[in-house]
Amino acid sequence: MSTAASLHDVHSHTGHDAHHEHHHHHETFISKYVFSQDHKMIAKQFLVTGIIWAIIGGLFSVIFRLQLGYPDQTFPFLEDFLGHWAKGGKLQPDFYYALVTMHGTVLVFFVLTAGLSGTFANFLIPLQVGARDMASPMLNMLSYWFFFLASVIMISSLFVQTGPANGGWTIYPPLSALGDAAEGSKIGMDLWLVGMALFIVSSLLGGLNYITTILNMRTKGMSMTRMPLTIWALFFTAVLGVLSFPVLLSGAILLLFDRNLGTSFYLSDIYVAGKILPNEGGSAILFQHLFWFLGHPEVYIILLPAMGMASEILSVNSRKPIFGYMAMVGSMFAICILAFLVWAHHMFVTGLNPFLGSVFVLLTLLIAVPSAIKVFNWLTTIWRGNIRFTPGMLFAIGFVSLFISGGLTGIFLGNSSLDIHLHDTYFVIAHFHIVMGVASFFGMFAGVYHWFPKMFGRYLNNTLAYIHFWITIIGAYMIFWPMHYEGLAGMPRRYFDYSNWESFKMFAGLNEFISTVAMIVFAAQLLFVFNFFYSMWKGRKVRTQNPWGANTLEWTTPINPGHGNWPGEIPEVHRWAYDYGKDGKEFIPQTTPVGHDESEH
Repeated sequence: MSTAASLHDVHSHTGHDAHHEHHHHHETFISKYVFSQDHKMIAKQFLVTGIIWAIIGGLFSVIFRLQLGYPDQTFPFLEDFLGHWAKGGKLQPDFYYALVTMHGTVLVFFVLTAGLSGTFANFLIPLQVGARDMASPMLNMLSYWFFFLASVIMISSLFVQTGPANGGWTIYPPLSALGDAAEGSKIGMDLWLVGMALFIVSSLLGGLNYITTILNMRTKGMSMTRMPLTIWALFFTAVLGVLSFPVLLSGAILLLFDRNLGTSFYLSDIYVAGKILPNEGGSAILFQHLFWFLGHPEVYIILLPAMGMASEILSVNSRKPIFGYMAMVGSMFAICILAFLVWAHHMFVTGLNPFLGSVFVLLTLLIAVPSAIKVFNWLTTIWRGNIRFTPGMLFAIGFVSLFISGGLTGIFLGNSSLDIHLHDTYFVIAHFHIVMGVASFFGMFAGVYHWFPKMFGRYLNNTLAYIHFWITIIGAYMIFWPMHYEGLAGMPRRYFDYSNWESFKMFAGLNEFISTVAMIVFAAQLLFVFNFFYSMWKGRKVRTQNPWGANTLEWTTPINPGHGNWPGEIPEVHRWAYDYGKDGKEFIPQTTPVGHDESEH
């Protein structure tokens, strides 16, 4: 190193130290860990809150699976735990519906939307595009705290006397619009709607911040076509959220009006206990349109970040460039457009005009094309690669497996004539849990295992990680695959007790099997939670700056980056993120200048 270069290096470090001192001099515990404006800390807040919600949401499913698997048995510990909602050790029907409702709400919105996007968009966007922080750290902090407030309000509904909302996670009126309809339609429903409104505010604050940061704060040389696919995925996710969440917000606010101000947006010609209500002119179907106009983009708000992270992790651990980079970006863009044009496939049985139904069938089947392009490109990326089976890589491969097998059953449900038979049966549960629920969880786990060293400067325990992976993937298929057969036989979802139906009694053994596996899989998730929190403090320390040999910018920061990410200048980008196995080199980071004899990306 020349003297001038070393002087410059010393100068930049000294300058940074002075900046570091100045920047962190007044930081207290509260400003660093609670009301932090550092995107990395906010990402960890989202992740830890998401993990807590995942345990709660998963526990709900274990409790109601006890009822479905063992409908004739009593469990005295349930009464100790749930009080009057499980009299004599048997779940009460009202509370069963409340558990189903809260399970769906918590996992779809609070874990797979806020937990997934909130964690990885916050953590990766500034690090991978080369920015000191988000465009607005203040809005970023508010985004988390609105989410936290929504969480508190949502969980408080578990402690009101009438119990939490129990109208299903889709909260269809008139059940949700009439306080007298059920116990769970009283104060619990108002808390659900207020919690959801605050959650949407959080999502919008986050989404606008992510879009602005990606468009305006990329480092020198980081053109849009050099961005990692993770960033493209998070960008499209944020766009989907900003355009679709306000529709659900309007739907929820109008529902609050119907419940509390005597309006009739969703109510008309309603009888309760033989008494006619004065509401006229509303339509319950209007709410379904508003709900699903968010509800279908929501599927991709959940899936796209998992797709982006899987792309990155598959490429890094196959030691091969991602196959068809521009096709991947184009297919995400196509998914983004089509996601807004398919919502009514959830409504084929509402009396939808058959011609209109056929348009939605076409658009629904069309969205399979960009998804198929992505699958082809993932498989081609790992084809003949020098694969390292790290825990992150296993979960990324598991994501692709679940996305393929779960996605194929969507072709059945996208066909309106088949959907008339399959709608609201266990076939639907099997399809969306595999393709959206479990697959997105696998994307999330892949991301946590891959970026944990960058988040905490330590490694997760690999042995526990492998046990977690194998139990979860085998268990997920054992839980949800048999449900397809129950659905084909017409077994309806959300029913409290199937043992009174002659036609569904034959599934008693299968239901018991599913419930047992669900408990085992839930226990495996607790193993992950233990691994996560133990490794955060006691895990093996990261000694190298770039442990996976990856090309993206986050691995050019110090092992434990401070607020501002890079000590000196932000590095300049010279190439795309996927130069693996090129010119005799295993990997070439984005910061390496392009040689004279190299083709430029």
